[in-house]
Amino acid sequence: MNDLRFAFVGAGFWARFQLAGWRQAGGAKCVAICNRTRSKAEALARDFDIPRVYEDVEAMIKNEKFDVLDIATSVETHAPMVRLAAKHRLPVICQKPMATSLREADEMVAICRSAGVPFLVHENIRWYNTIRELKKVLDRGTIGVPFRARIEYCNGYPVFDNQPFLKELEQFILTDMGSHILDAARFLFGEANSLYCQVRQVHLGIRGEDVATVMMDMGGRTTVTCELSYASILERDPYPEILLLVEGERGSLELARDHWIRVTTAEGTWARRYPPPSYPWVDPLEGIGQTCIVSCTEHLRKAVQGECEAETTGEDNLKTVRLVFGSYESAAQNKVVCLNR
Repeated sequence: MNDLRFAFVGAGFWARFQLAGWRQAGGAKCVAICNRTRSKAEALARDFDIPRVYEDVEAMIKNEKFDVLDIATSVETHAPMVRLAAKHRLPVICQKPMATSLREADEMVAICRSAGVPFLVHENIRWYNTIRELKKVLDRGTIGVPFRARIEYCNGYPVFDNQPFLKELEQFILTDMGSHILDAARFLFGEANSLYCQVRQVHLGIRGEDVATVMMDMGGRTTVTCELSYASILERDPYPEILLLVEGERGSLELARDHWIRVTTAEGTWARRYPPPSYPWVDPLEGIGQTCIVSCTEHLRKAVQGECEAETTGEDNLKTVRLVFGSYESAAQNKVVCLNR
């Protein structure tokens, strides 16, 4: 099969790593890049051998021949660009968070559905190698039916240093990392019936929340708590790792620091380390948070080319978006939000 031809929109902090992920995964070629600040796009074009640079997305769509549009821009631009792709009957991949509101996300999915356009979301955390291994253990039933789980993403990483625009977001950690963590919870444990959330703002000089705790009832059988924080001062900061503990009828399953997975049953404890792959372009401070882009983009390529069924479609990610904005509703009203209404 010929390489997938894609055009790329965006030249911000994560654009370089997403383009590196595409190149590392192979089977795809970026034929054009667009960014409103042309000089930034030109710099990436030189580094990644992208032949053409644009400042206007529609001009790029009209002048270039490619198979899919990959959007890696700020969230407020996602909806108009997805509408533009649908207008031109062009498959589209969108960075998370999908949209600025649940209504907007609904409209984006509906527009692509109506146009018959494949709509995929670049949701990479479920592609952590450790998360995939956890899913295998759960599916084998080694620890029985889970009754409780805790997912932790709590650290003191100075996230505002390399992405200062995050300080200005009215809604921050739930849209930024909550999109990832809540999607991982869905991937591992299924869909939520209800949730309860509390948020806090600890850092000075920011507009949104930098701490959130979400408790969910997953299908009436598993209680999952997701703890998110960029304000944690810990003896050993785990960034960028996600820690996880699952308790089941017949045992427990743990994703511990340094990529260790431990399974404990009546027979004892089994442990194995699953270090992420190593790539020369990965920022050492980011580690696994960037290496999983490779698996994600490889899956998206195969999905666009019809080699597999896509996991993170717009339709699927809409369920994660409902969790994000349901969490904000719960925190604002201090109430349990039912999701199966």
